[in-house]
Amino acid sequence: MPNLTVLWKLVEKILVPKRQRTSSVENKTPAEGMKWSFAAGSNLLTGFGAKIERESKLKLNDFAKELRSFRSVDLSGRNFGDEGLFFLSESLGYNQTAEEVSLAANGITGTGMKAFDGVLQSNIMLKTLNLSGNPIGDEGVKCLCDILVNNNGIQKLQLNSTDLGDEGAKAIAEMLKNNSSLRALELNNNMIDYSGFTSLAGALVENNTIRNIHLNGNYGGALGANALAKGLEGNKSLRELHLHGNSIGDEGVAALMSGLSLHKGKLTLLDIGNNSFSAKGSFHVGGYVKKTKSLLWLNVYMNDIGDEGAENIADALKQNRTITTIDLGGNNIHAKGVTAIAEALKDNSVITFLELGYNPMGPDGVKALSEVLKFHGNIETLKLGWCQIGAKGAEFIADMLKYNTTIRVLDLRANGLRNEGASCLARSLKVVNEALSSLDLGFNEIRDDGAFAIAQALKANEDVTVTSLNLASNFLTKFGQSALTDARDHVYEMSEKEINIFF
Repeated sequence: MPNLTVLWKLVEKILVPKRQRTSSVENKTPAEGMKWSFAAGSNLLTGFGAKIERESKLKLNDFAKELRSFRSVDLSGRNFGDEGLFFLSESLGYNQTAEEVSLAANGITGTGMKAFDGVLQSNIMLKTLNLSGNPIGDEGVKCLCDILVNNNGIQKLQLNSTDLGDEGAKAIAEMLKNNSSLRALELNNNMIDYSGFTSLAGALVENNTIRNIHLNGNYGGALGANALAKGLEGNKSLRELHLHGNSIGDEGVAALMSGLSLHKGKLTLLDIGNNSFSAKGSFHVGGYVKKTKSLLWLNVYMNDIGDEGAENIADALKQNRTITTIDLGGNNIHAKGVTAIAEALKDNSVITFLELGYNPMGPDGVKALSEVLKFHGNIETLKLGWCQIGAKGAEFIADMLKYNTTIRVLDLRANGLRNEGASCLARSLKVVNEALSSLDLGFNEIRDDGAFAIAQALKANEDVTVTSLNLASNFLTKFGQSALTDARDHVYEMSEKEINIFF
């Protein structure tokens, strides 16, 4: 049973809105701030104090009931802290129902990890535990890992943004050497440096069950990537590697691709976005893409590979027949690089998702891409937001849509299409298109005339397949919005097809 001071702090977290906590008694317990009496005969326990205690218990009991009643339980952001976790841990100890539990963002510290002692060792029902967004720190992670060494149930552990560093990573690595149940480990947005990467790399050599590792937003650098590469050489189990935002650079990419080329497992997903590498690094990426027989998903978003790098990737894609999803967004690729990517798509029917957004390809780049996609490739999702294609580029896209039969999702946000570009696309919408279901035209300076053209196209095409149309953040008045709303209603009346239009 928590003492009065602890109980008051817990009650304040759960029941009192944040804005109401700033007063003359801010951050004070009743005893410190208001000198309330708890002597026999006082009215506190029969008044406000008793109500607070009762409500806090009811709230925590409700949380405990969720843990006992549902397979998936989300208790994130409830602010119950360490004290609340000790109260709730009993429910997890006798858990026969909950398989997924999120305790994210609850102000739990390293002290709170002790609540799991004796609880998680014997719990084989719980499969996913999310502790992200809690300031657990290295000491808390060490405590948790000591407990999880003997756990045979948890398969997914989420420790994103938990203030853990190299010492915490080392503890996790030691746990991985002995734990055979964990399949997915998320350590995104922490402070893991080269030393922590080295520890985790050593664990990969000994662990044969881990499938997914998320290390996005840490500080691995080139040295960390090099250490990880050596660990990957001796690992057979890893399927997904997430290294977004680790500043590994060209040197780190070269080492990582070398390690992956010797990896004896079947990696299906590789995220090396936002890692400060250039065309030089893309050469090594291309070399790995040519060799891999298992990779399905590749992300090199927000690097700086440029046209030369795009050509390296394109050359590799001509030989690769496994990758279905590729993200090349934000890489300073111009028309020349996009033309190379387009050529690679001519004989590639495997890639279904292509992200090229945030690249200054302009009208010439989108022309080269559109000419190929008229009759070639198997692209279902095409993202071209922020590509400077303008109204002229919209003409090429519109012409392509008249013939293409695969594109279902098309993102053209922030391309300066204006009324002229919207009108071009509207003309294509009048033509039967059996695939396109989602069109995003947000941030394109489109005014009422463009909206009127699109509205008329929707009314004219009885077989329209578009179910989602985004025109948010344009310059539409109530007249343009009314025209689109009327078109939406008309389509529903004529065919009972629903179109979601966003202004």
